[in-house]
Amino acid sequence: MALVHRTGVFDAGDLRRAHTRIAHEIVERNRGAADLVLVGLYTRGVAIAHRLAAAIAEFENIDVPVGALDVAFFRDDIALRPVSPAGPTEIPVDVTGRTVVLVDDVLFTGRTVRAALDALTDLGRPQAVQLAVLVDRGHRELPIRPDYVGKNLPTSLDEDVRVRLTETDDGADDGVELWGPGSGAGGEDA
Repeated sequence: MALVHRTGVFDAGDLRRAHTRIAHEIVERNRGAADLVLVGLYTRGVAIAHRLAAAIAEFENIDVPVGALDVAFFRDDIALRPVSPAGPTEIPVDVTGRTVVLVDDVLFTGRTVRAALDALTDLGRPQAVQLAVLVDRGHRELPIRPDYVGKNLPTSLDEDVRVRLTETDDGADDGVELWGPGSGAGGEDA
């Protein structure tokens, strides 16, 4: 079914401000950035994690390690849809004893985050795990709640939240749009 309409939610300036605010909140909550590791979930979460690390480096003068996590084989819907790895899991430091901030673009059902927690435990035992998302659209199926949110965006199930980042979307302008109703198109499902 064709998408009926789209609504702009964030433009490039809004995204920049959200990243800066989330970066400050992460550092404030953790009383600094010394033991942090940012781990982005493919695809857009990795780019957002790098943006958060750059913002933290600007005001804290600390380079926070950034990793990438592919959760494809940890998903609980593996029998329901085809699974293909999005990219290599690369974590530049041992996560044991550190605070890991999982980073993703859109939080929806919570199932991708649950898979990320499973994947992360294969890599070590963090002191704590926190969650940062650009958009929380609601409709949780699991008891998962983000610690840091760029925007709470209540949606209906027939709407689709689309995040565009220059790093992941062929140089497209940064932005977040809400498409619907009746999209039927595959959307983000963190």
